[in-house]
Amino acid sequence: MFDYDFLQTLWLSFKLAFLTTFLLFFVGIFIAYMFAFVNFPLKAIFQVIVAMPLVLPPSVLGFYLLIAFSQNSIIGAFLKEYFNLSLVFTFEGLVFASMIFSLPFMVNPLQSAFSSLNPNLIHVSYTLGKGKIETLFRIILPNCKAGIFSACVMAFAHTIGEFGVVMMIGGHKKGETLVASIAIYDELEALNYTLAHQYAFALFALSFILLLSLYFVNKKFNN
Repeated sequence: MFDYDFLQTLWLSFKLAFLTTFLLFFVGIFIAYMFAFVNFPLKAIFQVIVAMPLVLPPSVLGFYLLIAFSQNSIIGAFLKEYFNLSLVFTFEGLVFASMIFSLPFMVNPLQSAFSSLNPNLIHVSYTLGKGKIETLFRIILPNCKAGIFSACVMAFAHTIGEFGVVMMIGGHKKGETLVASIAIYDELEALNYTLAHQYAFALFALSFILLLSLYFVNKKFNN
C-alpha cells in the first residue's frame, strides 16, 4: 500500500506539470503565432532564446534562475517588496522555472502546426472580414488540433520528469517542492530502493501512456 508521502509527492508532480502546461498553452500560442506569421526585428534572436532550454544543461539554467530569483538580486527583491512573492524554494518558483524550461516543448510543435496550415484558409478568413484574433480562434486553432495535443503532451511529460532545474529552484521541501524526479534521487541516496522504484515506475508508466496516446492521436489525424 502506498504511503501518504508517496501519494503527496506524486500529486505535487502532477499539479506542477498540469499548471505549467496550462499556463504555457496560452503563452505558447502567442509566441508560436508570432514566430509563424509575424516578421519583426531580432526575430531570430528571440527564436534562439526560446529554444535555448533544448540544448542548455538544466543545472546551468537552474543556477541562473536561482541567482535571478534570489532576494539579493534586483528581480527577487522587487518581487518580494511589491508582491510579497518569493520564487526560491517555493512551489510558485517551480512553476515559473518549469515554464521557462519547458517553453520550447510547447512552442515548437505549435509553431510547426501553424506553419504547415494551408495559408489559403487564413487569407479567406481575412477576406471575409475576420480579424486576426477571430481567425486564430476560429480557423487556425481548430485546424491544428494534432499540433496542440502534441505540444501539451510534450510540455507535460517534460515538466513531470525534469530534475536539474527543479532541484536548483525547489530543493527537497516535502509537500511544497519535493516532486517525484527529486524523490527518486533522495531515496537512492537513502538506499531505499523499493520506494525509488515506485517513483521511477510511476513516471515510466505515465511517460509511456502519454507517448502512446500521442502516437494514436497523430496517426488518427494523419489518416
